[in-house]
Amino acid sequence: MLDLGLVVIGIGGLAYGGDLLVVNASKLARAFGLSPLVIGLTVVAFGTSAPELAASLVAALSDAPAIALGNVLGSNVANVGLILGGSALMWPLATSWSFVRREVMVMIGASLLAALLLFDGTLGRFDAVLLLAGLVAFLLITFRGDGGMVVARGAAAAASAPRWRPALLALAAVGLLALAAQALVAGAVGLAQAWGVSERAIGLTMVALGTSLPELASSIAAALRRQGDMILGNIVGSNVFNLLLVLAAAALVQPLQAEVAALRFDLLAMLAAALVVAPVAVSGWRVGRREGAVLLVAYGAYVLFVLA
Repeated sequence: MLDLGLVVIGIGGLAYGGDLLVVNASKLARAFGLSPLVIGLTVVAFGTSAPELAASLVAALSDAPAIALGNVLGSNVANVGLILGGSALMWPLATSWSFVRREVMVMIGASLLAALLLFDGTLGRFDAVLLLAGLVAFLLITFRGDGGMVVARGAAAAASAPRWRPALLALAAVGLLALAAQALVAGAVGLAQAWGVSERAIGLTMVALGTSLPELASSIAAALRRQGDMILGNIVGSNVFNLLLVLAAAALVQPLQAEVAALRFDLLAMLAAALVVAPVAVSGWRVGRREGAVLLVAYGAYVLFVLA
């Protein structure tokens, strides 16, 4: 019961802290004139990936690499199957060739890079540096593609919007995320031991779903406002940040190792989730309710298989 309570407290703290960070980081970004797509791809994506970052860092430092890896890979599958599928079921999401050619291809590239580096079951510090280099390239591509809009609107917006309050609240959110992540990882390890379930399965399902709650909450809110750009940018950007930042940060503090056969299945599932976004997005240049339903069913089957 104590472990279950820690998981509940950890998930609640991560959800609230992630939402607090996203809201206030987005206010800061708008004050500097960033476009909705860029905010979704960078600021919101980083903010909603903060729970994954906190949980994976704590797991790596707690000598629980299976939870750290499962959290990242499972979150990427959940972002596509559960969050993209659920959002499209609520409101069809319009896409464009430029989005698929640039952002979706970057996500697929990041997924392939992470899979190649993890194929032997280990992720060392040099591998982590390669992932971080990919993150720098992604940020350069994103801001270059929308840089004129950022510069044109930045000066006027920054002059009129106060920034100290959202900055302080964003810092408070980071502190809450760190504490909540410790509670979640401690409880998840305890539950895995008590239930006789592997740490890998707990990481891929319970921890991954818990740390994906901010993405789910922000995507539902955006779907209700019919902000398809924000949803797609959030999901793709979050997956990129999970692989190139969260995974890299965890491997930098503690090189990660996992059982090869199981890890390769997890990598294939993560790759499949990334690859399916391209054909789904170009089919009629939108992600409709039919595609959303298929993604949700596929995610449900994936969770059942992992826990079987």
